[in-house]
Amino acid sequence: MSKAEAATEEKPAKKGKSMVMVIAIVAVLMLAVGGGAAFAMVKMGIIGGGGAKVKEELGPKLVKKGEDDPYAPKAEGKEGEGGKEVEGEGGSPYKTSYYNFSEDFTSNLKGSAQLIQVSLACSTHRDGRVIMWLKKHELAVRSAMLSVLADTPADDIETIEGKEKLTKRLTAAINQVLVKEEGFGGVDDVYFKTFLVQ
Repeated sequence: MSKAEAATEEKPAKKGKSMVMVIAIVAVLMLAVGGGAAFAMVKMGIIGGGGAKVKEELGPKLVKKGEDDPYAPKAEGKEGEGGKEVEGEGGSPYKTSYYNFSEDFTSNLKGSAQLIQVSLACSTHRDGRVIMWLKKHELAVRSAMLSVLADTPADDIETIEGKEKLTKRLTAAINQVLVKEEGFGGVDDVYFKTFLVQ
C-alpha cells in the first residue's frame, strides 16, 4: 500500500468520527433545550401542575359558622352585657351579618301620587368588609335604593311576590354600588323592617 492510499483511507475515518461528534452535540443540545422548556412549563403550571397555585377567591370571603371573622366590627355595648355569639346547628352553614340603614326611605311610586316609606336592613354571609363598605358608601347606596323605589309602580308592591321582587331589585342596586366602589358586592338579601304606602 502506498502513502497516497493510506492517506485516503484516514480521511473517511476522520470524517465519520467528526460526523458522529456533531450528531452527539446536536442531540445533547436538543435534550437540554427540551428539558429546560419542560421544566419551565411545569413551573408555570401549564403542564403537570407542579408550580400551579390555587386561585384564591378575591374580595370578602364566606364565613362559616364557628369561624372567626378577621374583619368583624368591634362589639358595641357596655362591659358585661351579652356574651359570645352562639350559632345554631341547622340552616345555612354560613354566619349571617346584618346592617340596618340609619334612616327610613321615602319615595313617590312610579306613575302614582302614592308614597312609599320603608325602613330597611340587609344581610351578608361574607366577612365584615361588606358591612364596613355599606357604612362607608351608605349615601351612594341610599341614592340607588331610592331610585329603585321611585321606579316601582304601586301595583307591584300590593302582593307578597311583588315585595319579594322589590327586595331582589334593592339587593342588586346595593351590590351594583359596592362593585363600582369596592370591586365586590356581597349583600345577599334586603329586609323590610317597616313598610308603609299612602
